[in-house]
Amino acid sequence: MTLAADAFELAFGTMTVSEAFALREGAKPRHMPGGNAGRYAGLLSVADIDAFLRTDAARTPRVAMADSSRSGSAAVPEDLFADEDGRVDPVHLFQLFDAGATLVVSQFHDMHPPLARFCRGLEKLFLHAVQANIYLTPPGAQGFRTHFDTHDVLVLQVSGAKRWRVWDDVLLPHATRNTPWDGAVHRADPAGARDVLLEPGDMLYVPRGVAHDASVQEGSEPSLHITVGLLEPSWADALKAAIDQMEQQQPALRQSFRTWRMADDAARAGLVAAARGRLEALATGEAMDLVSMRFLQQLGSDRMVMPGRGLVAPKPGLDDRLILADSVHHYVVPVGAGAELRWAGPAERLGADELGWIARLGEGATPRELGGEAALAFCARLLTLGLLERA
Repeated sequence: MTLAADAFELAFGTMTVSEAFALREGAKPRHMPGGNAGRYAGLLSVADIDAFLRTDAARTPRVAMADSSRSGSAAVPEDLFADEDGRVDPVHLFQLFDAGATLVVSQFHDMHPPLARFCRGLEKLFLHAVQANIYLTPPGAQGFRTHFDTHDVLVLQVSGAKRWRVWDDVLLPHATRNTPWDGAVHRADPAGARDVLLEPGDMLYVPRGVAHDASVQEGSEPSLHITVGLLEPSWADALKAAIDQMEQQQPALRQSFRTWRMADDAARAGLVAAARGRLEALATGEAMDLVSMRFLQQLGSDRMVMPGRGLVAPKPGLDDRLILADSVHHYVVPVGAGAELRWAGPAERLGADELGWIARLGEGATPRELGGEAALAFCARLLTLGLLERA
């Protein structure tokens, strides 16, 4: 199976891909019982977190703590469990945890290979960034008060149990990072919440803008869950990218915006009409293709490379079966009379032969099957870069 198939099955169980797409587009929370308490055991354990806390990588702000019983903000001040350089002091952190504070480690996929591969698999499916934050909550405690997230999340219950309150209605439609929770403005009616008990192996989908909170029952074991953040771009992001991409091709986008006319009532209608015309000029297939390439380029350059080779990579032979590295974000785009293979590193120019080889390497092939010595040299170069791996 591919990374994408493995990750999808872990996250969505028996759902089809089209059903998962519909779930996200429908923007309704959903609880999916797992039926297998060890379902997520391969992704994370308390022992993994203990090992991490004993490394120099355990620093703030990646490591944080939250306790809803605190007055004011639930966030525990960093100086209570870390030194002035941000290095975590495990002794003080353990004391806070024993007293009821939730341990939060953000972006743990950057540090933990099983989570890195899981997030990469979902990125290959959804074609946007995916992150994994982890939460370990002691018995009888609650980390964060009611809030909503500004991106869709999948909550994967690893061990222990956690009781959630989830509101079915979207409190703030299409929330983004520019519209964070404001307790003075956003108020969720407790009568509108439904209780969901997450047990090991369960998954909970919570769309962005949906209010929720969670707590661990008294007398139970600590709760460990992974919150998988699905960081899709917004239409605002897409239109900004379209403007950036089309500016050189659309002289109207480069014309001056006459600020001295903004206070002129007679000129305002002209400004509105001019804006409408320029936005309509972005509504083309070419513009959307350029936006798609921009987002793919961001995905390839912003995320970890995760090459398909290690430090020691023997050169391939003519009869070695090779395949494009499943863990690397790469894509092919037409350029002039040829094409380019683009990824986080320098683009690889592809002629007609190389384009055909890339297509066959997607399923796996030997250099001999591709055509011999020229194909072997091409494959050796891609293997050195980490774009190919042995099938």
